[in-house]
Amino acid sequence: MNAMITALAADPASVPAAPAGELGSLYEILVSGGPVMIPIGLCSVVALTYAVERWLRLSAKRLGTDGFGRELLGAIEQGGVERGLELCRARPTALARVMQPALARFGAPFLEREKLVEDAGQREVRRLSANLRPLVVIAMIAPLLGLLGTVWGIIVAFSTIALAEGLGKPELLANGISQALVTTAAGLVVAIPAQAAYHYFRGRIDRFAWRAEELYGQVMSRLEARA
Repeated sequence: MNAMITALAADPASVPAAPAGELGSLYEILVSGGPVMIPIGLCSVVALTYAVERWLRLSAKRLGTDGFGRELLGAIEQGGVERGLELCRARPTALARVMQPALARFGAPFLEREKLVEDAGQREVRRLSANLRPLVVIAMIAPLLGLLGTVWGIIVAFSTIALAEGLGKPELLANGISQALVTTAAGLVVAIPAQAAYHYFRGRIDRFAWRAEELYGQVMSRLEARA
């Protein structure tokens, strides 16, 4: 990675070209994109980092959607509110943190209890959504960086025609045109997975919110039946 950045910053043309008729290695293709490939590469690293972090953070085990609801309903059947609270405190998951205020204030007026649960659910959703914004930003910036590289590559191509008298010599335009196409493709390669990852994780959060609402209704029904 460092070698590629050094080569890009110094002179993209200094990288040995692939033999005629061959596409060249991935390293040569990336370096041929010019200096704009550096911020695009950094965007890819940041997007991958946040995607992995969200993948771990939004796992079913940490959300509590991997069977916690069944355990909670079973605990309530056996020991009522007290047993349910003990289970929520013993399982520090997002779903447990939403259910805990409902159990702790079960005897409170209906509207007050609803407000507590709603606030707890909103806090958890905001916490789970916090690190999704970088994926959206990268999905927007990466194509723009690719477009910038495209414009720069076209400028290089036309400068070659003007300064090197390259009219009628298409081989002299290869560097600029290659840079224009490579940066466009690189920007899309980074943006598309980042956008897809954002919607995937957004869907996980929406399913968590739906599950929390469903479980709350089941818990209240069980407790009211016991009362």
